[in-house]
Amino acid sequence: MEAIEMVKPGKPEWLKIKLPQGKSYFTVKEIVKKYNLHTICQSGNCPNIGDCWGSGTATFMILGEICTRSCRFCAVKTGKPDPVGRNEPENIAASVKLMNLKHCVITSVDRDDLKDGGSVIWSEVIKAIKKESPSTTIEALIPDFNGNPDSLNRVVEAHPEIISHNLETTRKLTGEVRSCATYKQSLNVLQQLKNSGTITKSGIMVGLGESDSDIYETMDDVLNVGCDIFTIGQYLQPTLNHLPVKKYVSPEEFIRFKEAGLKKGFKVIESAPLVRSSYHAEKHLFQK
Repeated sequence: MEAIEMVKPGKPEWLKIKLPQGKSYFTVKEIVKKYNLHTICQSGNCPNIGDCWGSGTATFMILGEICTRSCRFCAVKTGKPDPVGRNEPENIAASVKLMNLKHCVITSVDRDDLKDGGSVIWSEVIKAIKKESPSTTIEALIPDFNGNPDSLNRVVEAHPEIISHNLETTRKLTGEVRSCATYKQSLNVLQQLKNSGTITKSGIMVGLGESDSDIYETMDDVLNVGCDIFTIGQYLQPTLNHLPVKKYVSPEEFIRFKEAGLKKGFKVIESAPLVRSSYHAEKHLFQK
């Protein structure tokens, strides 16, 4: 049966998205629904949900689904979060085991309302997954925790295989695109993570008005703090209330960015229109 594809009017041909299909995808979907789990795959309207769920990878969003920040690119709800669910570590770990995931990515909303930024739950979730599914590898895609070293160390000491923190955009556009988070603080977070000896990862969106030189500057800045893995993908406007797309970057340009990044020294770089932070996450451990 031929795959059905969908594309919104006005988008270029290369942004066609295959509709999710396959047994593994629907198995994961049913478990997510049954146990009322939050995934960034759904909350973030990720175009790769079918590929990831179908290949035994899923990205869970912990600490609720309401963020205390209101970044102008992000589809996640913003407002006053609900109280932290104390059973979340056990529930996530049980779901990972039930799904028989090879690799899972954990991320979260920002919880600036919590003194620890939610880092205690972060640590407990990672440890619970390792206990229940010791063969499952883990990537922790963390917020900046306002740069708090104690919060960052809690995640590091839980020993996920990769820790990611996204810059999201270039230095020039950070103030326009992100809420509260700063470019400098994100680089400091990546530096602290690298100093701990962990594998680190970051990424940006393009098409928001940045120049090629802005992108190459960001690559250099990320490399200078020791980051191993870098992702570049096309920004897609979630709703009319979010920042508009300034440019649809061509596949050829993404290839050029990838080639430049590898020459600069990244161990792994994913660069293509539909790349997101978790894209091919299960493969990054084996390419380092």
